[in-house]
Amino acid sequence: MEISQFMGQQEHEAIENLQDKKAGPPHEALSLISAYLPLFELLAMSGVCTSLRDAVNKDVLSWLDIVVKSPLNLRLSDEILMKITSKANGRLTTLALMDCAKITDDGLQRVVERNPLIYKLYLPGCTGLTPEGVIGAVKTLSEHHHGLKSLMINGIYNINKEHLETLRPYLEKNLSQQEQSGSWPLLFHEHRDVPTFRHDKGYTTIDVEVCPKCDEVRMVFDCPRRTCKRKIGRSMSDCRGCNFCIPRCQECGGCVDDSEEVEEAVCADTLCSDCWLQLPKCDFCNKPYCKQHAHNGSCPPGSTGFVCDVCCANFNI
Repeated sequence: MEISQFMGQQEHEAIENLQDKKAGPPHEALSLISAYLPLFELLAMSGVCTSLRDAVNKDVLSWLDIVVKSPLNLRLSDEILMKITSKANGRLTTLALMDCAKITDDGLQRVVERNPLIYKLYLPGCTGLTPEGVIGAVKTLSEHHHGLKSLMINGIYNINKEHLETLRPYLEKNLSQQEQSGSWPLLFHEHRDVPTFRHDKGYTTIDVEVCPKCDEVRMVFDCPRRTCKRKIGRSMSDCRGCNFCIPRCQECGGCVDDSEEVEEAVCADTLCSDCWLQLPKCDFCNKPYCKQHAHNGSCPPGSTGFVCDVCCANFNI
């Protein structure tokens, strides 16, 4: 009994001491790292306590580059976007909205009007936007001799050649600089892993162009396989086209034509023969996963390989 009373008294004194102490300001190191934190972590930190919320919200440098991606993109609306971008106090430089389907033309226009310093505008997969809304936003950002350096609009519906020609003059200065330094090839597998790589490095200014095969405005990929020219006796430009015109290997990004046997992965992605041979296979169906979906397989006890989810369902493993 004496021990329990002593422990209770110690706990009571500890609680009183904590209540007497007032929460101080966050450590000074917070200002050094907050600018490098993703948006999800910044918003989570703002909800920890009042002192952290005030510190993060008042640090303008943390909000100059807004990148919204999964899982926040599913919930982002025009009103939420306005609240987030307002923390930059009109000094926003990068706005990347990755697959944010709820953003509308009006919401985007209000943001760019309040943030005229944006020079990177990434809007891939924002299906709530229209080509006219994108053109209006680009025009607004191009006023007062401010140049938009990078634009991503792949996945926005109904963009045609006329829209692309309307956008090009606003990026003409940057396009001419790119042509002087030489273009950087767009490879399918590199874009899949890091969609903004070419734009962040300044290798390109707009992510779509007219496909030489189908004459539609889409992302046009280059072929990384140097053997194409030697094997078929054609120029590398023959392997250049959108993903609808030229099937590509999910692993290496190389073109897969009619003369080559197309291999299929468990996840239904296309693979070339070379990549198919190198990937681990399911113990039952002898099909591989591409590396992007390799986590879907399960490893049964006592096995050094894996069993795909399809075989697990079929054989009740």
